[in-house]
Amino acid sequence: MRIIILSLLTVFALSACANKNEPAPYNYIPPSKPDIVVQDTITYLALGDSYTIGESVPPDQNFPNLLSNQGYSVKIFTPTIIARTGWTTQELINAIDQSDIKGKTYDMVTLLVGVNDQYRGLSQDNYRVKFQEVLNTAIKFAGGINSHVFVLSIPDYGVTPYANGKGDTISPQIDQFNAINAEISANAHVNYIEITNISRLAANDLTLLASDGLHPSPKMYQMWVDKLKVEVQKVFAKK
Repeated sequence: MRIIILSLLTVFALSACANKNEPAPYNYIPPSKPDIVVQDTITYLALGDSYTIGESVPPDQNFPNLLSNQGYSVKIFTPTIIARTGWTTQELINAIDQSDIKGKTYDMVTLLVGVNDQYRGLSQDNYRVKFQEVLNTAIKFAGGINSHVFVLSIPDYGVTPYANGKGDTISPQIDQFNAINAEISANAHVNYIEITNISRLAANDLTLLASDGLHPSPKMYQMWVDKLKVEVQKVFAKK
């Protein structure tokens, strides 16, 4: 009996040692999901022509100012606008060179230019070179962050009363100029916002045009902003 008891004690002791040396059971703790980090404030530079400055609409109703007043979870400061009615791409480049913003950087830059190149009969080859130049400049203003640049396509004024029935000539040319800026934008990995189809709705809805029968009304600008703000929020509200 004594031998049996000693044997049992030996087994229990060995079992205890074995249990003591076994690793503790692994308890899986799932990683916590990261919070959405949203940049608190955004500085904004808008580059363009009459479609950016908002010809024939109140200043607070052009698309850059409408964009900055959308009430995001991120605040967009009042935009700095370098734009004027009638500017070609080269004239925009010249204006930037002569402005006081050289050397500055902004969190976000929009670029919409080219309609006056088409209107004045400048070549598409010339536009290709000049658009590439001004886009490179826009990227520099965005601190070299390509995803912080938003290019808007050229609206089609061929559907407006101002075109006086010449849409069959104007509209295909606008498409050709847009093919150029879309290709260059894709190669540069910047955001591209197609608003040309929105502009063509004015063919059947004159409320989308300002009183001059050519430029967008605030109603159309808001439609542009509805598309643009989705892409802006994708960039500046990151997971």
